[in-house]
Amino acid sequence: MPTYTPPLRDMQFVLHEVLDVTAALQAMPAHAEIDADTVNAVLEEGGKFAAGVIQPLNAPGDAEGCTLDKATHTVHAPQGFKEAYAQYVAGGWPALSCDPAYGGQGLPVTLNQCLYEMLNSANQAWTMYPGLTHGAYECLHAHGTPEQQALYLPKLTSGHWTGTMCLTEPHCGTDLGLLRSKAEPLADGSYRITGQKIFISAGDHELAENIIHLVLARLPDAPAGSKGISLFVVPKFLVHADGSLGARNAIVCTGLEHKMGIHGNATCQMALDGALGTLVGEPNKGLAAMFVMMNAARLGVGMQSLGLTEVAYQNAVAYAKDRLQMRSLTGAKAADKPADPIIVHPDVRKMLLTARAYAEGGRALAVYTALQLDHELSHPDEDVRRAAADEVALLTPIVKAFLTDNAWLATSHCLQVYGGHGYIREWGMEQFVRDARINMIYEGTNTIQSLDLLGRKVLGDGGKKLKAFGRKVAAFVEDEGVDEAMQEFVNPLADLGDKVTKLSTELGFKGMGNADEVGAAAVDYLRVCGHLVFAYFFARMAKVALAKQADPATAGDPFYTAKLATARFYFAKLLPETASLIRSARAGSASLMALDEALF
Repeated sequence: MPTYTPPLRDMQFVLHEVLDVTAALQAMPAHAEIDADTVNAVLEEGGKFAAGVIQPLNAPGDAEGCTLDKATHTVHAPQGFKEAYAQYVAGGWPALSCDPAYGGQGLPVTLNQCLYEMLNSANQAWTMYPGLTHGAYECLHAHGTPEQQALYLPKLTSGHWTGTMCLTEPHCGTDLGLLRSKAEPLADGSYRITGQKIFISAGDHELAENIIHLVLARLPDAPAGSKGISLFVVPKFLVHADGSLGARNAIVCTGLEHKMGIHGNATCQMALDGALGTLVGEPNKGLAAMFVMMNAARLGVGMQSLGLTEVAYQNAVAYAKDRLQMRSLTGAKAADKPADPIIVHPDVRKMLLTARAYAEGGRALAVYTALQLDHELSHPDEDVRRAAADEVALLTPIVKAFLTDNAWLATSHCLQVYGGHGYIREWGMEQFVRDARINMIYEGTNTIQSLDLLGRKVLGDGGKKLKAFGRKVAAFVEDEGVDEAMQEFVNPLADLGDKVTKLSTELGFKGMGNADEVGAAAVDYLRVCGHLVFAYFFARMAKVALAKQADPATAGDPFYTAKLATARFYFAKLLPETASLIRSARAGSASLMALDEALF
């Protein structure tokens, strides 16, 4: 069975030594009292919960899955999930970064994201129950009426109620403009909502007293397409004005999806038959309101994949150190044993280092993005908030798509390290691979993320957001370019920055003549930008590690030796992928669109 150890040392390195988060957070009145000891203590306790409570439920929960009682439309989560959730609520974890006005602890988003990395490493399927709840909280916090906020937010904050997002319909996935669910207004200002939803994660269960569904539907006079979508809050059990629960609402689970992975999370087919709900935000403006939850979910999915990358790496390393197979090509390394451990073989090391680099680079990007989100939400300077919002918008599709693509590669590599044993359930690796695959699909496929990055976030504003991030990269390159020890990191970073600028301009001109050029290049382009961001953070991490090695007090710390080795591997073996990606992006759409569809 797999094991998990929270990577607290690397988290602390990114938080305190690379990003100096406490100084950044203390500039915000909401977080002025936070210090490194508080951050470390919260993460240590969160790690204990992840590793000690929910990780042991991961493999059994995957084997058991969820079950539906069709007579009562009640879903039962795997054994132990409900008890673990009760312990999570009792510990105050759902409230960690929520607004104190609704019972939250008011801690930074940055800290909450680190917690979620550990939870996802331990048990992604379980973590989706509270994870989606936090997204529902954020949506109602941003767009709910005062009455809705007073009624729902305290219970969502405490975790006594959970939340979902009900978007997808059988005929309608990403293109939500096609949805058919209807909302009929009632005299009292509420609505009766009727329709079918599918792929609703955590759509029904018994972990919490109530489930608050955020549902997209159309009003009777709504315009066609995405401009005619409204958002409604539809509770599983109706809620009285005093917060007490009433009758069961007419929204039920009619079936469970039989999935490749995340078996411990209830992915439901939901039927609404005149379910009572209230409007969130303005009529026909529901998609904009729902995007608060969708963007939170996209960052959350990135954390899911970061968590899987880390736990797969940990277990593959342990196996590679223990498994004996053949001799090293350069002579026996364990002469007292009949064969050498497989970690001596170059390709095994390449697979392990790929997973390690994608975990460490992903962690730096994820924590940095969360810190920018804290700036956007809490910094007193409006210009800082605006710049941070732009950067979060630019980085969100990269966090979602690049980290999930990398997790698919990393978990597959880690399974490969096990050889035939990787294919066997008891080792746990095949579950990581299965769970990782969904993350590239839901909350907007990675192609959608790529089109969002290139079409909206880069070309849509004339490159403003990309240029702002590029100025940070350029400033770092200029500052470190005179340091001989940093040349191996700074030079390829500067080179890739120039290439991204040229590629962006070229694709912009091509796209003006033929929009298919943008569609043909977008996936390659996002991956190139992902490597630019990773290269920037690996260079920053290398700078810190070099300084620590030069300091007599920390010169012998193996952590910094390993960090530099991982950074060097990244620049030598992973960053060169950008050359072929750029060439592919420049190849255009002609070869993709030339074949008549009848000949496929």
